[in-house]
Amino acid sequence: MAVLQKIRNRSGLLLLAIGFALLAFVVQDLFTKGFKSISTDVGSVNGKDISFDEFKIKVANTEKNQQNGQSMTSMQASNQVWNQEVSIALLTAEFEKLGIRVGEKHIVEVFKADPNIGQNQMFLNAAGKFDLAKFKEYFKANPEGIQYLKEREKDADLNAKYQIYNSLVKGGLYTTQAEGKLKYEVETNKVTFDFVNVPFSSIKDSDVKISDDEITAYMKTKEKKFKSEEAREIEYVLIEEKPSAEDEAEIKSKVQSLLNQRVLYNNTIGKNDTIAGFANVKNDAEFVNANSDIPFDSSYVAKQDLPAENAEMLFNLPTGQISAPYMYNGYYCISKALGRKSGAKSKASHILISWEGTQVPNKKEVRTKEQAKAKAESLLAQAKANPGNFFMLAMMNSDDSSAQSGGDLGYFSPGQMVAPFNDFVFNNPIGKIGLVETQFGYHVIQVTDKQDAVKLATIAQKIQPSEITNNKTYEQATKFEMEAASNKDFDALAKQMKLTVSPSVRVKAVDESFGSISNQRQIVKWAFNSDTSVGDVKRFEIVNKGHVIVKLKKVYDKGLMAVEDARPQVEPILKNKKKAEMIKAKLKGATLEALATANKVTVMNAVDLTVENPSIPGAGFEPKVVGIAMSSKVGKLSQPVVGNSGVYVLVTKAETKAPAIQNYDEYVNKLKQQVASYSGRVIQALKENADIDDNRADFY
Repeated sequence: MAVLQKIRNRSGLLLLAIGFALLAFVVQDLFTKGFKSISTDVGSVNGKDISFDEFKIKVANTEKNQQNGQSMTSMQASNQVWNQEVSIALLTAEFEKLGIRVGEKHIVEVFKADPNIGQNQMFLNAAGKFDLAKFKEYFKANPEGIQYLKEREKDADLNAKYQIYNSLVKGGLYTTQAEGKLKYEVETNKVTFDFVNVPFSSIKDSDVKISDDEITAYMKTKEKKFKSEEAREIEYVLIEEKPSAEDEAEIKSKVQSLLNQRVLYNNTIGKNDTIAGFANVKNDAEFVNANSDIPFDSSYVAKQDLPAENAEMLFNLPTGQISAPYMYNGYYCISKALGRKSGAKSKASHILISWEGTQVPNKKEVRTKEQAKAKAESLLAQAKANPGNFFMLAMMNSDDSSAQSGGDLGYFSPGQMVAPFNDFVFNNPIGKIGLVETQFGYHVIQVTDKQDAVKLATIAQKIQPSEITNNKTYEQATKFEMEAASNKDFDALAKQMKLTVSPSVRVKAVDESFGSISNQRQIVKWAFNSDTSVGDVKRFEIVNKGHVIVKLKKVYDKGLMAVEDARPQVEPILKNKKKAEMIKAKLKGATLEALATANKVTVMNAVDLTVENPSIPGAGFEPKVVGIAMSSKVGKLSQPVVGNSGVYVLVTKAETKAPAIQNYDEYVNKLKQQVASYSGRVIQALKENADIDDNRADFY
């Protein structure tokens, strides 16, 4: 009690001390992290901030609304939302600049384009058309949907503005008659010339040196092309938690012991109890569920669906017999055959003929039910008369996507198809052709194959590392971490401990994938932490995988690409430039023959080349060379021309000009088809010219 009283008496002092300690911790954290945690913005686009509070709600909704059962990490959702937010910010600024406004009419048109609204029976009139009055009346009667509608209106407003903006962009993309004429000429004007080509390969790469400074200087002339984001290079060792030989032997022994009768002490009755072995057990399902990591499966399995390496053994196992032990996907297994079923799986092809009103998209033609039946009966007669032609009949006539494969539906089990279809296939022999009606339309069906299947009772136990094995793995991982952290050579240490250093991984601040180990955001965050320096080592424990010991190998700052990264791309360009000068210095002579002799090459001939198709025989794609030939005087030796594969000297022999034509509409239309897709480049162009700050790494 006296102690408690003293604490009470000094509680004010204690709270003050705790307060100072917390303040010191916060201040230290602020200085360490450069006040990053104070920011409430996840980024900005051209100076316009993106609030983290709003951003994280959108990320959470994106994660929650994933379709088809696909999972999405927070970072993946963040990437999706970020791209949307950047695009919206850039487009909104463009809309404001251009004064684009939309009203109710535009928004309603966007709503109508949404099948959930525009084709909803509640909002359609007697003629099957969207009725705006009905739409409005619904929300008056259901006020709880007003907020949802307001959210949809925001998206619809943006969508409507974008449609106007996109129309304006497309309207600015036009093709003139002059461009059509030029297109005609580059396709039709022809030139024939003789030439000498001294290839760049005539000079060894080893004779031409390119310095780091030269590569940097070249990159500075094309900074946009060679700009690089901040990145980190990490090397790592993965020590997997995997079962030892002892663990595997223990599971094998455990599974094999189930084959024979056992005597075990029963605590409930207080005496020994005899347990039947797998071969003699009366209730196979109960026995499997009590002893297997995979529950009993009562279904019949076709041979093609059995484990490939053991399919033959398992499929031909006599009823009541137990298989030899086998491995499958990390499980140690034994199986007992419980029976065989004939025709358990069937394979069929069909031709679907639907009519207006059936729920079949992409119908090949509009028809009534009567017309559909007449066509299906006609196809049935053709198929029966020539069964070998079923593939082509399905390909040419079926409304189903299986038409692309001649109507083939593959193998299926009873109950997988709608009842009339299912009954026909499973009640008829291979080769039978018939006609059935379902809610999708009329089906001309051909039964193409049937498979027997077997029922197996399988005991499968996962071979997993024991606690002893995991402890050994942990000890090995911590030892490697400690020794690597004490400035020991990472590669040499790995070799000494019989481990493998994985290829280095380069990551950006918002990445989460890490080499062969996916979704390791924690490692990426560590690499970008202000406390982490080049040479630092850290161990990470990965659930169901093992231990990853990482070392920060290199830091890449934002700006120009690193020289070693750019070298593979830039060095060949710069080498060819130097080689071109060396070759030009040797190209002395008054004729092509003299030049060819001096450089140990031959005079070659190019016939009727065009600017549109400037491929020179024996040399490759050379538009610059063909262009020079087009513009040179006939019979005159040209100056050296640096091409893609070497240095050329040429003599134009003849030029054929395109004959005059009445108009160039055909060529204008060709160009229009190319230009039509250019509007899709707008957002990327806006991004390339925008000032975008991405601070997501501070939050995720």
